[in-house]
Amino acid sequence: MIYAGRMPVTVLLVDDEPLVRAGLRALLEAQPDIEVVGEAADGAAVIPLVRQLRPDVVAMDVRMPLLDGIEATRAVLRTVAEPPKILVVTTFENDEYVYEALRAGADGFLLKRARPAEIVHAVRLVAEGESLLFPASVRQLAAQYGKDGGNRAARAAMERARLTEREAEVLRLMARGLSNAEIAARLVVGTETVKSHVSAVLAKLGARDRTQAVIAAYESGFVAPG
Repeated sequence: MIYAGRMPVTVLLVDDEPLVRAGLRALLEAQPDIEVVGEAADGAAVIPLVRQLRPDVVAMDVRMPLLDGIEATRAVLRTVAEPPKILVVTTFENDEYVYEALRAGADGFLLKRARPAEIVHAVRLVAEGESLLFPASVRQLAAQYGKDGGNRAARAAMERARLTEREAEVLRLMARGLSNAEIAARLVVGTETVKSHVSAVLAKLGARDRTQAVIAAYESGFVAPG
């Protein structure tokens, strides 16, 4: 189906609970701009399905019996060319598994208890790469689970990045969860200018996306959690 002249966002559901998969499928397929292209009951099945189906987004449970969402995320990003966005689906937001999944390269996370409209919105946001989900929760996770060794490495990486003053300002606003449009309004510049700054920040940090840049900002101490 094509929606408003655009191809739909394609989604692969990965969860060991059939009822969760069925509920997500029913919800997402009711949207004219989202298509569920496949399902898996464990992270071990993700790579072949991603290669076969080429989804835009993988909605991935964190805790699964054979291969959990953390290792599945690492495997996808390590072995798949042009990997999909990965949206971690979790029961508890203050969970070390969630933080490790984000550190491994997941693009955001979704609570299983979220309202239907929030779930749909989350899938669209992750597909667009526009905004970090639950920035307050990510700050809490960074404060609770950030590792000392990782912080030292992150600080060194931040120093090597040599962000300009404006790029640093954009990164701080990204860490607060602001979208490109909101950053543009705050800085009184055009959205395209913000996009250019965001791209420069990602390139200098070697970050795959906004979420990874924000994780680096917190772990390096460039932005203080809380």
